[in-house]
Amino acid sequence: MQQCKLGQGLEVSTIGLGCMGMSSGFGPPADRQEMIMVMRKAVELGVTFFDTAEVYGAHHNELLVGEALEPFKGQVLIATKFGFEPDPSQGGAWMKLNSKPAHIREVAEGSLKRLRVDAIDLLYQHRVDPQVPIEDVAGAVKDLIAEGKVKHFGLSEASAATIRRAHAVLPVTALQSEYSLWFREIETEILGTLEELGIGLVPFAPLGKGFLTGAVSASTTFEEGDFRNRSPRFAAEARAANQRLVDLISAFAARKKATAAQVALAWLLAQKPWVAPIPGTRKISRLEENIGSLGVRLSTEELAELRAAVERIPVTGDRYPPEFKTMSGR
Repeated sequence: MQQCKLGQGLEVSTIGLGCMGMSSGFGPPADRQEMIMVMRKAVELGVTFFDTAEVYGAHHNELLVGEALEPFKGQVLIATKFGFEPDPSQGGAWMKLNSKPAHIREVAEGSLKRLRVDAIDLLYQHRVDPQVPIEDVAGAVKDLIAEGKVKHFGLSEASAATIRRAHAVLPVTALQSEYSLWFREIETEILGTLEELGIGLVPFAPLGKGFLTGAVSASTTFEEGDFRNRSPRFAAEARAANQRLVDLISAFAARKKATAAQVALAWLLAQKPWVAPIPGTRKISRLEENIGSLGVRLSTEELAELRAAVERIPVTGDRYPPEFKTMSGR
């Protein structure tokens, strides 16, 4: 497995594994033993970078990741997140922001136990909390690092200004934000800021939450509990409109004797050397396919051709419904 250096010297496998979907977001939790097998197969294939959060399944995913990866202590890196708590106004859904220093410490202590580790390799603020100065957030994580409970600090979906303010208090190792051929908003300002400050990028939803694989069409039905049922971008009419993008990527992939997913990941990896995407999956076959993207090489001409083509296709639909405003970050 190729390695990628994020900020502060943190080295991870170039392809990581996003574990959220094993517990939440895409319908009911998957079979526990099957997911443990997927994660352990990932280790066997060279993946050393695993992503979770306390909010994923209300601790379910951290417990699952902790059990699956306990035999590989010292061989793998686990990233988790703080920043949410149950919101009574939303029926107890984990949508209320809370990045108060006392809450950060409470979450970190819980995550250490659930993940069965002595220190959290990478601790992200899951979303920016406008009620808590980012300097206080960075200061709280800095204290945890000084105590040996956390090794690296990260942010998610933060603005360039927020990144700079946090970095001035505690060097930021990585930014986790959505980035793919389907969503390129961070190219405007964020990528340049990360490069200037020496911060790595961990793209989530690098396959457009499954859409860029070609496995989702306008006629696809999602399970109950799948957040895509509520996402404007996944409304049937939006999927029909956005199919042009998938068709383009699929046609390009056919020329490369690769899959659409592999081309989408190869495109991301070609953007910067400090980019480590974390595609999620519940299937070993998809895991192997995603890792196979490391063998897809895109020339300068092919990258330019692909970018020019996708930029001619407008994307229909917002990422999140209005009630998910806390997920938009910044």
